[in-house]
Amino acid sequence: MILSDVSHNIAIQVETAYLPEQSDPEKKRYVFSYHITITNNDPQPVQLLRRHWRIVDGDEQAQEVEGEGVIGEQPVIEPQQSYSYTSGTVLATRVGSMQGHYLMKTSDGETFNADIEPFTLALPNALH
Repeated sequence: MILSDVSHNIAIQVETAYLPEQSDPEKKRYVFSYHITITNNDPQPVQLLRRHWRIVDGDEQAQEVEGEGVIGEQPVIEPQQSYSYTSGTVLATRVGSMQGHYLMKTSDGETFNADIEPFTLALPNALH
């Protein structure tokens, strides 16, 4: 799935996976990874400064996660280039969702949010 911030030509692609080897369903621990690729289709470089996530499990329990950069980095993404990283989250249910945004800064100092549309985290075959 590709999601874009039209005003600044930032494309965000998300791929998710369930990690059974790290999960423990008897203790309501379901671990998911998400691999994100951010592509800068803007004519100037952008820097990812901060992230904000809203994570909701199948029982509608929500948590907000905010912080500097991603995986300890604040990458600069040159025009027509991409930056990818993998991270993860733990849910108490077999299905959930995430959405959020990245605070980005252009090379001329303008800041903007690159929105990340909601995406689903689910065990294989949990959704029909």
